[in-house]
Amino acid sequence: MMSNPSLLILPGDGIGPEVMAEVRKIIDWFGANRGITFDVSEDLVGGAAYDAHGTPLHDDTMAKAQEVDAVLLGAVGGPKYDTLDFSVKPERGLLRLRKEMDLYSNLRPAQCFDALADFSSLKRDVVAGLDIMIVRELTSGVYFGEPRGIWDDNEGGRVGVNTQRYTTDEIRRVARSAFELARRRNNKVCSMEKANVMESGILWREEVQWVHDNEYPDVELSHMYADNGAMQLVRWPKQFDVIVTDNLFGDLLSDCAAMLTGSLGMLPSASLGAPMANGRPKALYEPVHGSAPDIAGQGKANPIACILSFAMALRYSFDLGAEADRLEAAVQQVLADGVRTADLMQKDGGTPVTTAQMGDAVVAALNTSI
Repeated sequence: MMSNPSLLILPGDGIGPEVMAEVRKIIDWFGANRGITFDVSEDLVGGAAYDAHGTPLHDDTMAKAQEVDAVLLGAVGGPKYDTLDFSVKPERGLLRLRKEMDLYSNLRPAQCFDALADFSSLKRDVVAGLDIMIVRELTSGVYFGEPRGIWDDNEGGRVGVNTQRYTTDEIRRVARSAFELARRRNNKVCSMEKANVMESGILWREEVQWVHDNEYPDVELSHMYADNGAMQLVRWPKQFDVIVTDNLFGDLLSDCAAMLTGSLGMLPSASLGAPMANGRPKALYEPVHGSAPDIAGQGKANPIACILSFAMALRYSFDLGAEADRLEAAVQQVLADGVRTADLMQKDGGTPVTTAQMGDAVVAALNTSI
């Protein structure tokens, strides 16, 4: 008999455990109603791991992450850990997962549900129906390049250095990821860099163009400077389908795109690597939002981003696209019915639901789809 697909859950810090509890309900629903069961294990990451082990990611947890079919993470960090040395801050646990699993392709969808089009700071006609995907290179660039550090400049001051570095292979593999996604969407890729002022940007543009010309000539490719890309995202975001960019610009542009939808509490992400022996990619799924320590433990957190991250896992790790569609449709139905957590409330009032009530509402909507 074939074994169940395996899933490692890392709730993390702040609101992470609360939103992950709602994903557990969804996982249980698929097992009970669709015959889709997972071998689920759970462990610590971030501040929770530091409290228990003195490190933001224990070696045993890292080993588990390398063995499972997918990792689902909640959030890491919080003011409690601000005074820790940089090497053991909670975020280092997440960065280690990304680096050692070689999760080079970060997928960040920015989708505006019709029921929330008025929550964006932009006009409804600009964001209504928005559905774009930002593909961010995740394991190289300025966040990992060497040399890096802070040291004395021998003139009474200090110098801080980070190195932007990319290789042909690093650029080509994330470009392929973007082109493959575009083929399943609207067949358009826009590559963003700063080739006008950065040699790494020149290399990026040339290598993305090479991949297009030699492997994906059927996909429409355009190039854009990243600063203009940021402006275009808030001017007319629906001009884009798939955007591919480097680690630093991807970090900035994906957060800019996130707010087009009205709330960070709505946005999932996937970080994918090379295929394993079973054909599934190394994968980590997480909501874009942070740990929100100011509301942790109060039942105010919006679990939808974490729920939609699980939907991405269904789609990209487990080849269950129809079930991902089912879950996304349930979320859309809940929002259309006016169910709102506090972050989605209009200024004119109303009573927000709790984190658990939002999860229950999604389960109820799933029940109507059977």
